[in-house]
Amino acid sequence: MYILIKTTRWGSQFWEMAQGYLSPQRSVKPILFFVFIVMLTLIEVRISLIYSNWYNTMYASLEALDATVFWQQMIVFCFIASAAVINALLAYYMQQRFSIGWIKWLNGYLLDKWLANQAYYKTQQIHNELDNPDQRIQQDVQLYVKSSLALATGVISAVTSIVSYTLLLWDLSGEMSVLGVNVPHMMVFLVFLYVLLASIIAFWLGRPLINLNFDNEKLGANYRYSLIRVREYAESIAFYAGERVEKTLLYRQFNHVIQNMWAIVYRTLKFSGFNLIASQISMVFPLLIQANRFFSKQINLGDLMQTVQVFGRLHDSLSFFRNAYDTIAEYQTTLDRLTGFNHAIKNSQKPTQLQLTYHDTDVIFDDVTIKSPTGKTLIETLNLRLPQGLSLLIQGKSGSGKTTLLKTVAGLWQYSTGSIQRPNDTLFLSQKPYLPQGRLIDALYYPHATPHDDQTANLTALLDMVCMSYLAAQLYQENNWSYTLSLGEQQRLAFARLLLHKPAVAFLDEASASLDEGLEDLLYRTLRRHLPSTTIISVGHRSTLVRHHAQHLLILDKAMWQLT
Repeated sequence: MYILIKTTRWGSQFWEMAQGYLSPQRSVKPILFFVFIVMLTLIEVRISLIYSNWYNTMYASLEALDATVFWQQMIVFCFIASAAVINALLAYYMQQRFSIGWIKWLNGYLLDKWLANQAYYKTQQIHNELDNPDQRIQQDVQLYVKSSLALATGVISAVTSIVSYTLLLWDLSGEMSVLGVNVPHMMVFLVFLYVLLASIIAFWLGRPLINLNFDNEKLGANYRYSLIRVREYAESIAFYAGERVEKTLLYRQFNHVIQNMWAIVYRTLKFSGFNLIASQISMVFPLLIQANRFFSKQINLGDLMQTVQVFGRLHDSLSFFRNAYDTIAEYQTTLDRLTGFNHAIKNSQKPTQLQLTYHDTDVIFDDVTIKSPTGKTLIETLNLRLPQGLSLLIQGKSGSGKTTLLKTVAGLWQYSTGSIQRPNDTLFLSQKPYLPQGRLIDALYYPHATPHDDQTANLTALLDMVCMSYLAAQLYQENNWSYTLSLGEQQRLAFARLLLHKPAVAFLDEASASLDEGLEDLLYRTLRRHLPSTTIISVGHRSTLVRHHAQHLLILDKAMWQLT
């Protein structure tokens, strides 16, 4: 295993995802479970050898018309079969327990990494690094664990069987004349040569399946995501009457899925067709070799049938990698997706040149320069100090870097230099607020947990401040509030959330864009009255916002800025 990890790509990929769970420093239990599973696998091989000898004795008794030995072998069969059943059931249970424990740990490991340090957001800024993270966490984790265990036990069983059945076949096979030379135990050499040639051809036929399976997962996930987007933006699409455009996009993506599926079908036909032909030939191969020895009475019927059975098991064991190549191809795809997920998160966590430090009260920008991912400078050498309770309005043309400046202050933008000091207690209000699943009261308290004590009276007064008292009766009602409430109502609910949490700094990115000017004026005045010590930094286009802010930062062309 150590050599495979160090010398092969898939080995290092496997260990990258497995080392945390299989580390003795974390827990020795998974290793003990795996050792026990290996032991059960070896027992299964041993039982199959006992079956082989049983077949020999049973068929020999039939040939000799020895009823006593035959019925004795039926009794022996009951014990062998019972041991095989118990071993199979115990192996299944242990494999499932091992897999579920590994899946649980790996899911938690990847989920923690994805949610830590806003990696779920930062990975979106890295072009083509991480598509469909939901699929990688939910589906690929299970495929990786189950395939890893299945392939590991399959390899152990195959290698053990190859050794055991080679020794059996060595004793059963006789010599064979090749070009006038008598070669003893020729059948053993023939089966190894046969499988080697068949495997080389099968690997050549099956290699394209790796990329095809990877594309199949990616294209299918992209199609599902587009379907989800139609549901998410159903209202906007309906108002635009954009069904034709959406249908064209969906059919184009679905056609890519179908084309890739057909490519897999055609390649699998070649691969599986060759495997089936090779397997069918192997069924009569030992009969053709041993027939002359049987007819010349050099071996009995039991030896002949055992030869067929041993040859078949040895052929299957030697052909394990050839027959499992499509599974290995899918496994390689899963490894690529999981390690790609890991690498994207690592890339998103690279240290930036921006120093973001804590300050008790103020927000301080010191030589802050902000760039786009392509390297274009958006804002250059911004120096600004906002004392506690001050309000700042940021305005400028679309694409000038207003929202990017807020992302920089929040520590979400990697392409910045300089230093920023600010309090840790902050709250961000976007143009489209995020409302979590569940009750309305949970949406109000987000991102904090809802307290257990009854806060209905206080929350009713809070809703009244933002002109939403009509929702007070629905505080404990579960609903999909993102669809139930209009965008204007969602923005008012976000203002109520801000009044409830009373952060030291509040960032408002077009947070009142869907409100009329009168309601916007009311909400900003409410903020100033109830949150006098909160520093408010707003981004907005309306000129009516100017009177609610003490300072005005205008982002100009050529990365220039002006403070008034």
